Amino acid sequence: MANIQKRGEYQYQADIRRKGFPRQTQTFLTKDDAERWVRKHEGQMDEGKFRDLRPVAKLTLGDALDRYMEEVVPTKAVGGQRNERNRIRLLKKHPLAKRELSTLQSSDFAKYRNERTAQVGSANTVRLELALLSHLYTIGKKEWNWPLDNPLKDVRRPSAPEGRERRLRGDEEARLLSGVSDERVRQPVWLEACIRLSLATGLRAGELLTLEWSQVDLKGGVMNLTKARNGSKRSVGLNLEAVRVLQSIPRLAEKVIKGYHETGKLDCDFKAACVAAGLLDLHFHDLRHEAATRLAPHMMPQELAKIMGWKTLQMAMRYYNPTAQELAARMRAVEAARSEPLPGAANALAVPRAIELASGTTVGVPAQRVGDPTTSNVIRVQFLREMPSRNRAIA
Repeated sequence: MANIQKRGEYQYQADIRRKGFPRQTQTFLTKDDAERWVRKHEGQMDEGKFRDLRPVAKLTLGDALDRYMEEVVPTKAVGGQRNERNRIRLLKKHPLAKRELSTLQSSDFAKYRNERTAQVGSANTVRLELALLSHLYTIGKKEWNWPLDNPLKDVRRPSAPEGRERRLRGDEEARLLSGVSDERVRQPVWLEACIRLSLATGLRAGELLTLEWSQVDLKGGVMNLTKARNGSKRSVGLNLEAVRVLQSIPRLAEKVIKGYHETGKLDCDFKAACVAAGLLDLHFHDLRHEAATRLAPHMMPQELAKIMGWKTLQMAMRYYNPTAQELAARMRAVEAARSEPLPGAANALAVPRAIELASGTTVGVPAQRVGDPTTSNVIRVQFLREMPSRNRAIA
């Protein structure tokens, strides 16, 4: 049953009481508005589409973003928290932040997408902002008792940009390290350590700055990361260059990199070094791409993904591009494995340890026997990695 009462000279209060539904009240400036509100809500009750919006009454998008920053952002990987806070601050400046959540629709966010894409020109920036808003609604419904569907669920996202392919060319690595000593670089010692470690291990900037000495095992040659950007833990092997760099760093605090507390300052110093070295369009994150590119020829995609902290092989496959010549050499290795006997095994098949290509690349061919060699000639050959020839150094 609905009732509309006049309150004072200029207000009308609509009151709906119906069995099986929570009481609904709302105050309006005109009686017509109150009657429309009653018809809408009673119609939803009749059709089974009613939603109690009291938990989000008067709650604006800006208020919801404040709560998200306070409760959700701190639970994310440390490396991404700063960027999330910056996105929230930017979103709160938009007119949508003043709108009540219950009034926002898919069309509002589609319009926002179009405006932001035209404004910033970066599809990835807009994708990340929409992803944050969508996650806000997901958390609100699951944990904060919001009676709202996610209006961003059906909003098209801008296409993901292709990955950057910027690599260090020619003498650029030497020039970059030389640029570290420029007077505009505030922390030259720490910047050089970050550059060398990133090239040796492929660590992200955020992972470098949160790395603690307790996570580094120089004897075992391993770093155990517990604060990766995607929130997952992983272990990273240390090559000789990484060990040398770590041994050269004084242990002045719990953190390995004491000179930087946030990635923004590291980026500023890196840009200054690039300017001094005359390097164009080089980002610190490109060093991770460089490290992956150097490692890729020497290991299987699964191994590369594990080292770099990728959850799928899709990223690793970007770096796995054997030439037709290299694939042909591996096929010849399989043929050779079927024809040469292993020493001391009359009925076994042999597997060559490596085949050297004309280009100087040596293709390793480790083998694993299947079954009893005295009763079976079956052998399984697995190409684990390309091994560098004596004249080719492992990066």
